[in-house]
Amino acid sequence: MSQSALLLGSGFVATPTVEFLAKIGVHVTVACRTLASAQALAGGFPNTTAVSLDVSDTAALENAVAQHDAKKHVVTTSYVSPAMEELHEQAKAAGITVMNEIGLDPGIDHLYAVDVIDRVHKEGGSILSFKSFCGGLPAPESYKFSWSSRGVLLALKNNARYFEDGNLVDINGVDLMATAKPYHTGFLGFNFVAYGNRDSTGYRERYNIPEAQTVVRGTLRYNGFPQFIKVLVDLGFLRDDEQPHFKEPTAWKDATKQLIGASSSSEADLLAAVESKTSFKDDYERNSLISGLKWLGIFSDAQITPRGNALDTLCASLEQKMAYEDGERDLVFLQHLFEVQNKDGSKNTITSTLCEYGAPIGSGGYSAMAKLVGVPCGVGKSSPTPTPHPAPPPFSVKQVLNGTISERVSSLPSTRASLSL
Repeated sequence: MSQSALLLGSGFVATPTVEFLAKIGVHVTVACRTLASAQALAGGFPNTTAVSLDVSDTAALENAVAQHDAKKHVVTTSYVSPAMEELHEQAKAAGITVMNEIGLDPGIDHLYAVDVIDRVHKEGGSILSFKSFCGGLPAPESYKFSWSSRGVLLALKNNARYFEDGNLVDINGVDLMATAKPYHTGFLGFNFVAYGNRDSTGYRERYNIPEAQTVVRGTLRYNGFPQFIKVLVDLGFLRDDEQPHFKEPTAWKDATKQLIGASSSSEADLLAAVESKTSFKDDYERNSLISGLKWLGIFSDAQITPRGNALDTLCASLEQKMAYEDGERDLVFLQHLFEVQNKDGSKNTITSTLCEYGAPIGSGGYSAMAKLVGVPCGVGKSSPTPTPHPAPPPFSVKQVLNGTISERVSSLPSTRASLSL
């Protein structure tokens, strides 16, 4: 019997999922609000169909879901949300498998964390500190986004909570960029900074490390990124509330004037307004960040692509300016640091690192982000292997469809890791 799957979205990381499922005989319906985007993805593979679907239209979404296999099992690379957790018992009673966090981060990171932690515990040791930092980045030779620019910027509005040296640290999203610190990986050629990502406090329980005094999961970015984002926040460019000056075509300089309250749209007056709303550490930082703002084009005569608010209008420009060009490639860097106290009382540090470069654009290969998110979603077994541990067995949409994975739960990271390891 032929099987079918509905893929919601056709973004940067979806291609490997469609390719692998199509190759193993699963018919994939690629659904996207913009039909042309769905067609661009589906048209490259056999056994696929493209449809236009607005997921905010509940009736249309339910109709699309009803046309596909099983009692509508779900495989998603997204975090387990509170709303998803509330559906746990209902999913279990209905015999539905819900696989969450089956991508890069979250996903691959969980498997290697629990693998190391379990082995330390079995040997009689304890985890004093667990730190995990991950970045989806351009390769050092260029600066671009390897996933949705809107997703990158929205993530910067999240609060961060974690344990550090036994203390609870709670950081408001507006202050997050100011907490970024240099991060030394042990690899030459990287100039990273790191900051907390969302709420890490629950991982004491999920990873079974109640003894850990430090538990933090965070994000890696290149040095300079937090300072630039802080300026955008201070100027209001991450606001997603409706604003009239971003609803109609106009020059960027005029939209910026309205947003930051400048006296005119001349560059001198715009810069004066910028300096009244933000601060710079020194002249070097000022000159660098102002140059970045000019590169964005927000002081120019160029026309905005109106999206109704500052965030989405800025993202429309970023999507054009930061598209990868032929020969450019992306990078994923993931590193776990475990401070361990052994059974005999001695202490040591265990490091687990994944460093994966994507194929250059135009070569026909996948980006690193697509490999590490899209492949696990479709097949579940990624080719790169974080040292020094072997790759985990696969999870996949196919295995859910054919019943190989039949655990009828809304899977949490610790559950999935124990199943696979």
